[in-house]
Amino acid sequence: MPRKIIIDTDPGQDDAVAILLALASPEDLEVLGITAVAGNIPLALTSLNARKICELAGRPDIRVFAGCDRPLKGELKTAEAVHGQSGLDGAELPEPAMPLQEMHGVDFLIETLRAEPEDTVTLCTLGPLTNVATAFTRAPDIVGRVREIVIMGGAYFEVGNWSPAAEFNILVDPQAADIVFRCGRPLTILPLDVTHKVLITPPRLGAIRALGTVGEVVHGWLDFYERFDLGKYGWEGGPLHDPCVIAYLLKPELFTGRHVNVEVETGSPLTMGMTVADWWGVTDREKNAQFMGGVDADGFFALLTERLGRL
Repeated sequence: MPRKIIIDTDPGQDDAVAILLALASPEDLEVLGITAVAGNIPLALTSLNARKICELAGRPDIRVFAGCDRPLKGELKTAEAVHGQSGLDGAELPEPAMPLQEMHGVDFLIETLRAEPEDTVTLCTLGPLTNVATAFTRAPDIVGRVREIVIMGGAYFEVGNWSPAAEFNILVDPQAADIVFRCGRPLTILPLDVTHKVLITPPRLGAIRALGTVGEVVHGWLDFYERFDLGKYGWEGGPLHDPCVIAYLLKPELFTGRHVNVEVETGSPLTMGMTVADWWGVTDREKNAQFMGGVDADGFFALLTERLGRL
């Protein structure tokens, strides 16, 4: 049976590719719904973009819910410098015909986790963890019903990409990340240490462009999206972050890591949002996460290209 998932996201071009990868894999993944959160861009745009992506995939049946429009504390940080003002700059999509659901995204998370059989729903988080943390705080009874939480966020050896110490998704709402990391359910974390090895090189991008209509759109998105990181890092291609979450669910053998303790810094202005991973086991803190460090990048892009070719 396909694994039941909820995608919590702030699209974002790389979020968009992750959503397309999930929707192209119905034999493996059943998408119960998509909850949008403020992050890369404000909530009004993330909830709009999620619906555009579903229609591009030919899945207007997927329900999209708007969730939290700001972090638990402080002001919202956004990333238009990376994603453009729309969040999906690089290829234009028509206004979606499918409606935004009236229910709040947090209420959808609570209702769905209460209704589905225990230990069957995986939460796939591609943005700040505000929606999930709010749901867990408001309805503690749902925490134990979650099968697994697979998170794109954080870093260890790579440290930060949005501050010297922190990765963007965690930095936007470190208090929410702290709640989720301490929840006691199985966590799998795909940090920058993995995603910075999954580079959008010209041959890989060309193979996606050759797929047809969806490939052309994805090519446009990623060609725009990677320009920021190409200038920042000087690599042969920009990193593709969020699709690693979905690829892990489809082919976990592509990834390697360790079961370690990971905690989030919420007190220091200097290192706010840092994910402190006890990679070498130098403390007695309880292990709480499978923290990935390696990836078969060629295998990842082979999977991504094959699945996008289905759409």
